[in-house]
Amino acid sequence: MAASASAMVVASRAELLSLFRSLLRTASKFSDFNIREYARRRTIDGFRENRHLSDPASVAAAFADGNSQLDIARRQTTEIYGGKKIGQNILI
Repeated sequence: MAASASAMVVASRAELLSLFRSLLRTASKFSDFNIREYARRRTIDGFRENRHLSDPASVAAAFADGNSQLDIARRQTTEIYGGKKIGQNILI
């Protein structure tokens, strides 16, 4: 048990706030209004939902889930091919 307890790292308040701000910042980069607002609303609702978590294991799981959601959102907002749409004609 001691080995599993030492492997579990609980996120600090600063790390949680940083994750929250990063999720909101990434949500603002979506070009479509509906997706942008959904991501923003889902971030706020998710943090409100988990506000009262006190068990270190559940806090660590929620933090890990938030980080994976951030990675997904960042991949979806990244411009591919230098901002050019696929199939766009390029004149040289």
